[in-house]
Amino acid sequence: MSNLDAAIGTATPIVSVKPVVLAAPERGDDLQVRVSAPVSGTALPVVVFSHGFGGSLDLYAPLADFWAGHGFVVIQPTHLDSRTLTVTPDDPRYPDIWRVRIDDLTRVLDRLDALIAAVPGLAGRVDVNRVAVAGHSWGAQSASTLLGAGVLDAAGVPGEDFADKRVTAGVLLSITGTGDSLSPFAAEHFPFMRPEFADLTTPALIVTGDHDDSQLSTRGPDWFTDAYHLSPGAHHLLTLFGGEHSLGGIVGHSVTETTDENPERVALIQRLTTAYLRTALGVDEASFAAAREAAARSAGEVGRLDSK
Repeated sequence: MSNLDAAIGTATPIVSVKPVVLAAPERGDDLQVRVSAPVSGTALPVVVFSHGFGGSLDLYAPLADFWAGHGFVVIQPTHLDSRTLTVTPDDPRYPDIWRVRIDDLTRVLDRLDALIAAVPGLAGRVDVNRVAVAGHSWGAQSASTLLGAGVLDAAGVPGEDFADKRVTAGVLLSITGTGDSLSPFAAEHFPFMRPEFADLTTPALIVTGDHDDSQLSTRGPDWFTDAYHLSPGAHHLLTLFGGEHSLGGIVGHSVTETTDENPERVALIQRLTTAYLRTALGVDEASFAAAREAAARSAGEVGRLDSK
């Protein structure tokens, strides 16, 4: 990965503060957030990350720590579906939990000042006008709504527009496809899993595994490429060869839900997403082009990057 490392610069030490608590009385549980940032640097851009089902602010260190070490302020809220909380399907909030997830992300953007102030030495070093969202699995669908993706109701009618002009780029990992091919189980338990990508116009990088054969869809792994093929904003698709839903281990090192542990896959994701974010958020215009060239030369057995 040495050529890819050259495209993203040298890592620096990071500092991380958790939990930073944002009051949210209407939510039922206040929003707990983790904020990670490099100990040096100025004009730092922001990445807001949405975890997958059952996750929390404590997961996804392989991405969050890597991004922070390469110059980003990474903000990780814990959504209501987290296993660290006690919200069950019997909870009256549960049917709208997908909507609360989106509110969590916008609440983070609304309260960036408080989150930055919670990290010693970070005030005055952040460029709050350079913001990206990222997410994995359900978190990718949550994040995609801020990029312009819609959510269809049972009749196929788009609902509320959640697009947020403060967000100028996205990284969507293992993002669920359209609801046309949901399995009976998914249709019953996850009726909101009906994304509509025609209005996803904000630039985004999609990351998927070609062995991610989900029980939520009657289709195969290509279901996770819908956002790339159906949206005008998702210009790039990184496919990990042999990658399953955890893409080699982005959720964490040696976590039980990782079924395809592969450090090379994770390393490629780390470097290409970092390069993409550096270019998309105006840190280094040449970073992503250099990383794409390096990946084309050295990553052939690990993955492939397509663009449109």
